[in-house]
Amino acid sequence: MGRWRAAWLVLALTSLITAGAGGGIAAASERQVDDMDKDISAAVYVVNRYWSSHWSRFFTGRYSSPGVFGGYQRGVRKPPLCGPDRLTYDNAWYCWNDDYLAWDVDLMREGYRSGDAWVYLVIAHEWGHAVQRRLNRSLVMRTYELQADCLAGAALYGAAADGILRFEKGDVAEIEVAHRRMGDTTPWTDVSDHGTAAQRMSSFKRGAKYGVRGCLPD
Repeated sequence: MGRWRAAWLVLALTSLITAGAGGGIAAASERQVDDMDKDISAAVYVVNRYWSSHWSRFFTGRYSSPGVFGGYQRGVRKPPLCGPDRLTYDNAWYCWNDDYLAWDVDLMREGYRSGDAWVYLVIAHEWGHAVQRRLNRSLVMRTYELQADCLAGAALYGAAADGILRFEKGDVAEIEVAHRRMGDTTPWTDVSDHGTAAQRMSSFKRGAKYGVRGCLPD
């Protein structure tokens, strides 16, 4: 089960230019920039299309899409069960037991205020965990969360190379600058840790630069 720690990305995305006339990350197809639900749908489509299109280049077997429970919210919709336990609020998740993604709507809204890239990164990261579940265990790294960040970078940049996602010049450099300013003090030490902002950005950039193979053990 993957847990998304929101704080580092909220701060990082304050440096992003929002999509649309001003630039930023955007689905190539026409959409409304200020509509979070449409951005989430676009992110799910983009990430799933990348993995379904390219799976056989990297792995044996057939690709299958994880389920998408979608959003839940206090007072509106309860978090779903993941195995015997119910997911918690204020997080985004990949449920390993039941193979689906889910997220707290309020978490998404909080990050979305800083730019629509937020939902793409959250979904691509959690989808990275779904990819890990489909791999031979020898390909799943002990730095479990950092590998998911790497796979997120590979998927988003791979989708850009396919022409279904667009990054404006300077976006990644701005995210990197934001990470350097943060001073995160939670480095990766075990399989449940996500790593510092610098470690996470390094993993994301490795996937962006080297693709899926750069996210796998040597």
